Formats: sequence, structure tokens, C-alpha cells
Amino acid sequence: MNDIVAVIGAGTMGSGIAQCLAQAGYQVEVVEPDRSAAERARRGLGEAVRLALLLGRGDRRTATGIGGRVRWVERIDELSAVGFVIECATERTTLKERLFGELDRHCPDDAVLASCTSAIPIARLAAATERPDRVLGLHFMNPAPLTTAVEVVRGEQTAPQTLKQATDLIAALGKEAIVVGDRPGFVLNRVLMLSIAEAAATLDTGTDAATVDALFEQCLGHRMGPLRTADLIGLDNVADTIEVLRRETGASHYHVPPALAALVDAGHFGRKTGRGFHDYR
Repeated sequence: MNDIVAVIGAGTMGSGIAQCLAQAGYQVEVVEPDRSAAERARRGLGEAVRLALLLGRGDRRTATGIGGRVRWVERIDELSAVGFVIECATERTTLKERLFGELDRHCPDDAVLASCTSAIPIARLAAATERPDRVLGLHFMNPAPLTTAVEVVRGEQTAPQTLKQATDLIAALGKEAIVVGDRPGFVLNRVLMLSIAEAAATLDTGTDAATVDALFEQCLGHRMGPLRTADLIGLDNVADTIEVLRRETGASHYHVPPALAALVDAGHFGRKTGRGFHDYR
């Protein structure tokens, strides 16, 4: 694999993953057709690197010139020389299938195509390509630069060499690759989304979010309760993931509870907007 890695999408996850890659010395090509979103991500990347150095995270030598290792492009057909792609688009099945079809057409035949999907089965995305053996999932957690592990999803047709390239990449980022099988939601979100949904449902009984999270943090020793975790992920992303799980599994217990739906409808997505189950303003 060459040292050029493409990231599709310059949202929160895409920007964070691009930062991880650039700090590890990779040449990165970020595809973002929205110029204003790309500019926000470009500014945010510089600020994030400076903050990391102030907090003592990262190598100052590696951080020097990090902007020069990231190229911002608007179209997938500009990715003619990449060796690895990480797709970070919105959690919409039809959108991701279309993107994987485009990536398959425009990227080198030996390039690995990975998705940062939260719940969509990798087999579904691989079927949109002519290289299912080169497709797998890389489920990074938010914020990507601060988390220490990645859920690596091995599809039924993922080749051993593809899996090795992916785990080698994760190791180069200073993270641990935890390999799981392919099913809707994989392992982490299959369990976590149920926990978040049920925690949100308890708010209808008059219990407040701080109390719910305190029980998990103080009684079970969790670093962060389920509702604070949801705020960190982004409540819009949580709602999208639960909907994907409902469609893919057909299980009625995956449903967006009223308390979560109300916050999303009001534009309160958690930390990134300043308000979610908790207030961050």
C-alpha cells in the first residue's frame, strides 16, 4: 500500500481521522464537495493540532507542516493514486452504496475501500463494488484523535491481506485494532444504541439526564454515562444509527425514543451544537 490515504467527507469524523493520518505522517486527500465545509475542516484541523501540542499529545516534529500533507479535493475522480480510502459520509445506506460504486470506478484496483459506518453491514457496501475482497469497516470513535481503539469489521469476503493492511494502518496511528464480524451495528453499536435508547426512555418517568448518567458513572464505574456518550457521538448520528439498525434487523426494540427525537427535531445534537441531553453552553 502506498502512503496516500483518502478520507471521504470533512465532517466531525472525517476531519478527526484526517488529523490522525496526517499526524502519523501519511499523505491525506480529503474529498468534500461543499467548499464551506472543507474550509471549516481545514481551519479546524490546524486548531486541533495546535491544541494537541499544547496538551502534550503528538510529536511536534510530525505536526510541523501537517497542512502540507493534506490535500482538499471536491471529487472522487481525483483519487487516482490512493492506496487506502476511509469513507465517512452521513449514515445513509443509499448514499454510501453510491459512494462505494464511485470509489470502485475511480480508485486504483488494489486500493482498500473502508467505511466508517456506524451500523450498515459491510457486505451491503461491498456488493456495490467489483472488489468485495478489498472492502471492510473501520469504525472509529469520536473524537478520533483521542480514542485508543478502532472496531475493525471483517466482511464475509474481506481478504486476509486486506485485513492486514487495515490493522497495520491502525497500528501506525498508535491505536489498537479490535476485529469483529459483520452484522448490523457490529458489536459496539448493536449494544450501545440499545443502552442509549433505553436510557433516553427513562426520562419520560421524570428522571433527569444527570441522574441517569450518574448511576452508570458512579455505580458501574463507566467513564461516561449513556446520555453523555450520545451527546458526544451526536444525537443526529445516534438517531440515524438506530434507524439503520431497525431497518437492517427488523427488531422492534431498536426505535428512537420520544426524548431523543424531540432534541433532534429541535436541532439540539449534543456537544457540537452546545445542547443535547445535557447543556454545554
